[in-house]
Amino acid sequence: MMKLHDTKKVESVVLAQVVLSQQDPAEAADSLQELGRLADTAGLEVQGQITQQREKPDGGTCFGKGKVEHLKALVEESRSNIVLFDNVLSSIQAYNLTKELPGIRIMDRTEVILEIFARRARSAEAQLQVELAQLEFQLSRIPVTQEQQRFKGGIGMKGPGESHLQLRNAPIRRRIGELRKKIEEIQSRQQQAQRKDKREMPVVSLVGYTNAGKSTLLNTLSGADAYVDDRLFATLDTKTRKVWLSQTRQLMLTDTVGFIRNLPHGLVASFKSTLAVAGQADLLLIVVDASYPRVDDHIEVCYQTLREIGAQAVPHILVLNKCDSGTADTSLLHVTERYPQAIPVSAKTGYGLETLKRTLIQELQKCCTLWQLPSATSRI
Repeated sequence: MMKLHDTKKVESVVLAQVVLSQQDPAEAADSLQELGRLADTAGLEVQGQITQQREKPDGGTCFGKGKVEHLKALVEESRSNIVLFDNVLSSIQAYNLTKELPGIRIMDRTEVILEIFARRARSAEAQLQVELAQLEFQLSRIPVTQEQQRFKGGIGMKGPGESHLQLRNAPIRRRIGELRKKIEEIQSRQQQAQRKDKREMPVVSLVGYTNAGKSTLLNTLSGADAYVDDRLFATLDTKTRKVWLSQTRQLMLTDTVGFIRNLPHGLVASFKSTLAVAGQADLLLIVVDASYPRVDDHIEVCYQTLREIGAQAVPHILVLNKCDSGTADTSLLHVTERYPQAIPVSAKTGYGLETLKRTLIQELQKCCTLWQLPSATSRI
């Protein structure tokens, strides 16, 4: 797995971003701020940042030539050893930037998210999924800069032979095949176990923007002690707990990996089996941080990600967590106007949780066949 050079030493990073002409400046600033939080979660110390407004990123170096010189000066002045781009870099852009800044590691948003996932993965399945995403990313980052020398086949062999690039990629592709097979085997065992266990209660899945407080909500509702951290992507592995909504109503509540803007497609694909929990649930609780100034953006990212994983048709309740925060008042008023069915709660203090429980019962009675049957209450 990819790791930063020395996990014991705090490495310094400069943040870089190209703001496109059609992009909302406030959204771009928010994205750059989020990139700083990603860097902090990955154990990097932000020393500075640099942005450039362009119609589109430069095909060779993302930044224009003059801005690359400014970037060099900032890296030297701040004594940083990493440049982290908010934009997704192509293989040729990363390659050229490495040549322009020798000895400096060039990363982008995708790579730093992969780094965080590598550090946070605990279960065997999550570790396999992260390794798969990393290797696929590694393949995409090998630049084709010139015609590769080819090794000719023996007598009677046809074709141009194999290039250095093909020979170098072959072990990676073999490992990718092995990982996919192992993940499929784990997923098959999980599906068999699910079929074997008779489903006696509804399944509700917690989804939402990373660091919105899903794990805290799981703990509060279930009395469990799932890991909680005030950093991005604290939870990678699916956790399931029983929750009593009333003396006769019980459900299974699952917590899943958080969403984020521009979540790498490789990670979505690699974590498909984990994210599939959302698509198989009877009901979704979409949790967002009500105190976040641009909470509308986070809500849209959640809906977009649910569409991407095929869970858009699952019934859902929008939960506005952290509504007790002093900064939540303005954004909360705005969001509740747009989403009048949303439920304000505080997972820390317990505010609004009784309302949430009552709403869960009402919604599950509508959408879950287990609770539509006369005998359901006797079983649960």
